[in-house]
Amino acid sequence: MLVYGDRDRVEDPRVVVARIAAAHRTAAAKPDGLIRHALLVSLFIEAAELAQGLADEEFVALGEDDCTPCRNAAMAVVMELARSVAWSWRGEPQPGACALTAELETLSAQPLPETVRIRRPEGYAFYGLYPEAYLEAAARLPPIMSAPVVVIGLRSIGTGLAAMAAVALDAAPPVTLRPVGHPFQRAVRVSARLRAALLADAGASYVIVDEGPGLSGSSFGAVADWLEAAGVPSRRVAFLPSHGGDPGPRSSDRHRRRWAEAVRPVVGFDELTHAVHGPVPPLERWFEDTLGPAVAPLRDLSGGAWRTASADSVADGLPVHAQQERRKFLLRTASGSWLLKFAGLGRLGETKLGRAQALHQAGFATEPMALRHGFLAERWLDGAQPPSTMSLERVADYLLFRAQRFPAERDTGASLPDLLEMARVNIGEALGAAATVSLDRWTPDILRDMSAGVRRVITDNRLHIWEWLRTTDGRLLKTDSLDHADAHDLIGCQDIAWDVAGAMVEFGLSVVEADRLCGAVGASKRLVAVHLPCYLAFQIGYWSFASSDAGAASMRRFYEEAWKRQAGRGGRSPPPAGTP
Repeated sequence: MLVYGDRDRVEDPRVVVARIAAAHRTAAAKPDGLIRHALLVSLFIEAAELAQGLADEEFVALGEDDCTPCRNAAMAVVMELARSVAWSWRGEPQPGACALTAELETLSAQPLPETVRIRRPEGYAFYGLYPEAYLEAAARLPPIMSAPVVVIGLRSIGTGLAAMAAVALDAAPPVTLRPVGHPFQRAVRVSARLRAALLADAGASYVIVDEGPGLSGSSFGAVADWLEAAGVPSRRVAFLPSHGGDPGPRSSDRHRRRWAEAVRPVVGFDELTHAVHGPVPPLERWFEDTLGPAVAPLRDLSGGAWRTASADSVADGLPVHAQQERRKFLLRTASGSWLLKFAGLGRLGETKLGRAQALHQAGFATEPMALRHGFLAERWLDGAQPPSTMSLERVADYLLFRAQRFPAERDTGASLPDLLEMARVNIGEALGAAATVSLDRWTPDILRDMSAGVRRVITDNRLHIWEWLRTTDGRLLKTDSLDHADAHDLIGCQDIAWDVAGAMVEFGLSVVEADRLCGAVGASKRLVAVHLPCYLAFQIGYWSFASSDAGAASMRRFYEEAWKRQAGRGGRSPPPAGTP
């Protein structure tokens, strides 16, 4: 099934350097505390993203990882900010900005490319991975790790995480590597110069740092294989992963055995955020300045636990894709009840706060109160319930607002050919190749012609009826409306026609109602027609990955039956309403 996808952005590195310098001056003017600390982490993430982009650019040009003046200058900036984060986290005095200013000037003096492609770090964006966890985990490495310690970060997010580990270990700046090849059989490409630098001390220990491991753990394994082939004993290789589990089912026997025997300390989210660290209080106190102190223990609503937080028995049967859910908590204070939801670290969270404020002011979403170190606080709607039916006018107003207020850049979502390819793969896997015949009418020439009319917006992407709530005073609000177009999937920002197709499926609109909705939001009927089968195919794939949940399995069956009905009509009319 094709469901997941990554999103890149293109930046001018000199603009990023100037932005870091300006933002650091702003952070330096803040008093010690959570807000200042969060600003420093945001700067650290941005610097690490830039270092990753520059290193990736060199890798493409050289065909291998190397140690170059540009890469070293970028990592020096990351290290300075990693030290600032560490000092803040520990409550230690912050030195002046002179060192960072000098390192930024050195980086600016390099022959930087006009643009670099920066990958979105998934852990920071979606999964509540905090760089401070690696600072704490590295400090737990046993003393048997002999000095000196060589820290190796992997690809994108490992660039910054390795710097945090190097600071904790008082080690030299880390090296970053880019394992390449088949996702389950990665290998590293290292220049002779970098190989000599990595293996310069025969008695060194090595710490390999990355998010994961995932299905195969082959990125961790590729670097460990390389070190082993170079003669480094396994006892002098440790790992810093994001979780304490084993590699997934696609891992090799060799990698599984090594992983089971290796030193690999982990500091989890709960341990990290439920304790005091210097000026950073536990998570339940992050919003005290705005919402007041907690009057009850913080309640974890992650992984579908929100279903039991409502008195409405209907919520118990709603489907959940637990692996794709953001971390959520219910905070109760004297000022009311509040949902704390992970919105992403760095500038990503700030963007979502602004979007939440716009939706609330327009009357479509609950009230956002504040953003604190990746978590957004919104008013909890006690007593609200999913509606039994939807108002077409309310849906039209909501989609029209998004289309007008939230324009998106050109390359921020899957193309029409990519959507059709996803539909062919997912439907072929779910229902057989014969079921994909109805997609053949969308020829490359037709898609090329239609693509010229695509106007991308930050679409909602999930109009499931349970994501709408009717409040006790009769208002109909859309929950979880901030970031589905920026989720860890391949859809991204689409033409508003994508949401019209979603509404047709989720609310069982008749042909007449669908035409009215197209007219109300200015959606192209041709685009709606091609998006409709793609929407169904994506939902089939999405819920296939969540099939361990009974409600999710029911959802997959619902979309499969909807596909059959839609395909049987030649794609000319929407499927009827239905929910599990």
